[in-house]
Amino acid sequence: MCCYNRPYDDQSQIKVSLEAQAKLHIQKLIQERKLDLTASYMLRYECAQNPYEMRRRAILQFVDANAAAYVDLNRKADVEAMAEDLMQTGVKFKDACHVASAILAECEYFISTDIRLLKHQSGKIKMVGPIEFLTETEGE
Repeated sequence: MCCYNRPYDDQSQIKVSLEAQAKLHIQKLIQERKLDLTASYMLRYECAQNPYEMRRRAILQFVDANAAAYVDLNRKADVEAMAEDLMQTGVKFKDACHVASAILAECEYFISTDIRLLKHQSGKIKMVGPIEFLTETEGE
């Protein structure tokens, strides 16, 4: 969720501003069907907790219109079992469920702006920030 909310953060810090621009560019690539977006029940749950209705609606509309794959509640037991393993490295429950959903959906990348989460790399998926993602995938 931090990545989805990045454009709404205070843009006075250059890192935040660059990450917001990168996130918006990735979003454009998803809309153009140049990248596939995977969503999950945990993403929808966490988004529903957003106290800002306009942000919540905009994020859910984007996800609903553009998700190529969805990890639903039928996979909850699998997600949470994998999340338990990820939590052993210090990752918090919701974050572990997001990463586990991406792994179970066989995503190549997990994009986040959460520095704390990105420190806990998994050998099962490449975890990167939006700027790093664009740097690595440009020209593909």
